[in-house]
Amino acid sequence: MTDSNPYNFLPLQPTGRNETNTANTYAPEDMVKIYEQQFLIEVPEDRLTEFLPALKAFYDIDNHTLDVSAVIFDAIADASIIYNHKIKVGGYQLLGGLIEESIEYDEDHAEGEEAQNEELQAYTLECQRTFFINEVEIPYHFNLFIYGDGYSTLTKKDTVLEKMYWFVRARFEENLLESSEDNDSLTSINAQLTSLGIREMDLTTMDEIVSYVENNIIDDAMVEALNKLLDDAE
Repeated sequence: MTDSNPYNFLPLQPTGRNETNTANTYAPEDMVKIYEQQFLIEVPEDRLTEFLPALKAFYDIDNHTLDVSAVIFDAIADASIIYNHKIKVGGYQLLGGLIEESIEYDEDHAEGEEAQNEELQAYTLECQRTFFINEVEIPYHFNLFIYGDGYSTLTKKDTVLEKMYWFVRARFEENLLESSEDNDSLTSINAQLTSLGIREMDLTTMDEIVSYVENNIIDDAMVEALNKLLDDAE
């Protein structure tokens, strides 16, 4: 007997047929699920050419439906698809309180600039942002350094996501190459991902994941909470 669903596609209920009666239509949230399955289902290399036709046949959809599913995903999904991985942002935590820091100034500052900078307040704060990769929760810890209207972050090296950050950063920043031996290798990071039930990543995927993380560790809600802490500290 032939397996009618060898890829374990999710059973979804169509809402009807399109205007030309050539394909099923689905609710927007189900279109998102169809779109995600294109990338997240692991397919053996010798069956890659069979996968997309099987997906379209199972849901009785056409290429236009797949194009529309991508548009709907971009519009309503709370996550991103990076190659064969789904990543989304979780909540944040401000761990502990603000720690006031002192800043050393260069003697070459002009008088006006030095006088202005002497009034600059600086603080550090330990933070955590949660991310989900293929629905697996991974914390990301970093120290936030706040100075005037600016800030910078320093990532820790404990969780696999933090190790990915340092691995990627060392590849692109020459001043970190000497200390790159202290970072986990691609093989080691992939072994840790596999142990969490997350499929392996190549260099390009890892670069994109880290870029996504850096762009999302601080959001508007976190900025509002930080501003309240700063106001209370003054």
